[in-house]
Amino acid sequence: MLNENTIAIIKSTVPVLEKYGTDITKRFYQLLFTNHPELLNVFNQTNQQKGRQQTALANAVYAAAVHIDNLAAILPVVKQIGHKHRSLGIQPEAYPIVGENLLAAIKDVLGDAATDEILQAWGEAYGVIADAFIGVEAEMYKETEDQAGGWSGFRAFRIDRKVQESDVITSFYLVPQDGKAIASFLPGQYVTVQMKIPGEEYTHMRQYSLSDSPDKPYYRISVKREDSRAKEPAGKVSVYLHESLNEGDELLLSAPAGDFILDQAGTRPVVFIGGGVGFTPLMSMMQTVLANQPERKITFIQAAQNEQVHAMKAHVQELAEKNDQLSVHICYEKPLSQDRTVNHYDHEGFIDAKYLKSVLPSEEADIYLCGPVPFMKAVYAALQANQVPTQRIHYEFFGPAGSIGA
Repeated sequence: MLNENTIAIIKSTVPVLEKYGTDITKRFYQLLFTNHPELLNVFNQTNQQKGRQQTALANAVYAAAVHIDNLAAILPVVKQIGHKHRSLGIQPEAYPIVGENLLAAIKDVLGDAATDEILQAWGEAYGVIADAFIGVEAEMYKETEDQAGGWSGFRAFRIDRKVQESDVITSFYLVPQDGKAIASFLPGQYVTVQMKIPGEEYTHMRQYSLSDSPDKPYYRISVKREDSRAKEPAGKVSVYLHESLNEGDELLLSAPAGDFILDQAGTRPVVFIGGGVGFTPLMSMMQTVLANQPERKITFIQAAQNEQVHAMKAHVQELAEKNDQLSVHICYEKPLSQDRTVNHYDHEGFIDAKYLKSVLPSEEADIYLCGPVPFMKAVYAALQANQVPTQRIHYEFFGPAGSIGA
């Protein structure tokens, strides 16, 4: 436990972290990768280039400082990050390395303002916080390995089927190479793919949501080819998956992880709102409700640019035809000419408060939201405009955590 003096010192640094937090974490990653380049095998360099990882870490450090006298308040964040770490194979020996470089970054950025007293206090605080992470992750490793069909580390899977779902999204049906059972998962969870791409110096790790229900003898991931946005780095892994891997090829997976999961005990109507490839965890949730809760009303709202990039449209419509409990609504931001004349859709343009009001259930519902950050921010604001309680809105970021509320 931390003494009162250490807590007071950490609390006194909160305004500094609010102002310089991202500068500190940027410097931290520079030091970390210079001193330990082997960690480039673990970290997503695209998120580094976009600054998302630095911002996420800055927010986590800030939250730890604010709640240093009540770390139980950040336990949900610890568990969320713990899922990521477990899926990536982060081990306890990594924490001293992180602590050493984080303190060095604080000193580099703050200069003389980072007194020995402040650095010592943060060293003690980091030790307590690291112990919390290590403890949570140790339980996760044990649970993952001990469950039926579970395993530790990365396991070889074979691409059994490769199905093009749209111009930019392809599904990969994965079965274990050893032919043994696979671990079940909670609807909404993801797997981490570990990949060595020819010509690349470092291993790549990417996390993909499981897009089918848990009761299958395979895992399905539905991957968007991220190579169309000129202002952002191309998705090396997604492009390689789409263009270079075929049925019969091998992929290495860690066991399913993640805390963005369906409340399967809930009985309220449920609304799934997916933008682009953000529909993937929602598909798993929706199909689970259909299989297990035939009386639970489902509203499934899927947004896409147009018909060409709209994945699994026919499959979802077929499910709606077979299940009266399911209501499907399709939104195209920029429909093509043939969309207007031939292909069915329900709404043109962005999802706004007025449109949501017309399709949301009249009774209180649980909302699950996933998609690009701008999409989620806009939908979240539209939900709030419709007086949807914050505690009923559940969402997930693809990549480092952020914020979509005001």
